[in-house]
Amino acid sequence: MLLTRRQLLSSAGALPIFAYSGARAQPGVAVPTIKICVMSDQSGPYSSTSGPVSIACVRQAVEDFNPVAHGFNVEVLAGDHQNKADVGVNLTRQWFDLDGADVIMDVSNSAVALAVQNVAREKDKIHLNSAAATADLTGKACTPNGVHWTYDSWMLAASTGGALVRSGGDSWFFIVANFAFGHALERDTGDAVRRAGGKVLGRVAHPAPGTSDFSSFLLQAQASRAKIIGLANGGDDTVNVIKQAAEFGITRFGQKLAALLMFVSDVHAIGLPTAQGLLLTESFYWDLNDRTRAFTNRVLSKTGGIRPNMNQAGCYSAATHYLKTVAQMGPAEAKRSGAATVARMKALATDDDAFGAGAIRPDGRKLHDVHLFRVKSPEASRGPWDYYERISTTPADQAFRPLREGGCSLIRA
Repeated sequence: MLLTRRQLLSSAGALPIFAYSGARAQPGVAVPTIKICVMSDQSGPYSSTSGPVSIACVRQAVEDFNPVAHGFNVEVLAGDHQNKADVGVNLTRQWFDLDGADVIMDVSNSAVALAVQNVAREKDKIHLNSAAATADLTGKACTPNGVHWTYDSWMLAASTGGALVRSGGDSWFFIVANFAFGHALERDTGDAVRRAGGKVLGRVAHPAPGTSDFSSFLLQAQASRAKIIGLANGGDDTVNVIKQAAEFGITRFGQKLAALLMFVSDVHAIGLPTAQGLLLTESFYWDLNDRTRAFTNRVLSKTGGIRPNMNQAGCYSAATHYLKTVAQMGPAEAKRSGAATVARMKALATDDDAFGAGAIRPDGRKLHDVHLFRVKSPEASRGPWDYYERISTTPADQAFRPLREGGCSLIRA
């Protein structure tokens, strides 16, 4: 029996969720179509940090850009990689080979992202990553076909880790998600702690994603007597370990939790009574300025009232810049070579309502300001989703790993 394309995609563990056209052809006129694919965790432990809201943000970018005015059509497809690299690779190949996709976006989960980036290079397509943490995407695993948009483990480490050491948190113990993302975040934060004069007392790794009982890991962290317990995990794992740490009363004995990767959606899930006082880093916050509020207000009807986090806003920003580049090059030329299109994206300054003005470095690292936030107390919050107090801002040219320290093969010595 021959499989239909939908059945084939289903056998890989992911389905296209919808196709969205931003422009329609006039009768008798052929309109070229750009296909953007959003790959993320749609129903698992990281679905709240990317997932459906990332799709909504891409759709908003298409709607705001209005490709019909530039003479081309846009389809948005979406699928679930299930946090498995093989599923992500199969879905990537099917989108590129069967659907004629041009770009894959979002791609939460570092292991999946690294695999997708390799396929995009092989097929001369484009990978615009917003949701994976590993800085290797612009380091040893960089390619001319990839851009790492929103954040990475080096940025998180330098912002959150460095700030805590400077404020007296000079001894650390790490609870680590046992896969590529967690190890990268632990590595980079440990380096930042040591550069700032602190020390790492130990670490323990937990199965990921989806661990439900963190009691043994928290007891080991507590026994270390480290001033800071660094949580090198994300999504539901971070939410659950913070809730269980509160139940254990760990912070009452002087230790502090550092959420090395945490989002406004996680704070919403935990609640201010438990999350208050946490320090965390994001490169976007919905209430940061007039432009971020305007973007958020436009997309809320597509998200069911959920405010986007930095991953999801990054999808809006990346899609916006990509569409601007397609319009400048012309869709036929943009579809011809992913590497050539990425090169043009690097040559153009970025600017959008989510991140403001920025740039893309030769190694594919998107540059923008980064903000250190403290989670407000319930008493300080003025209303729904009013969760952050900005503590400091790291300028774009200082927020990310120096260009020549990443080991990217695209950078000449």
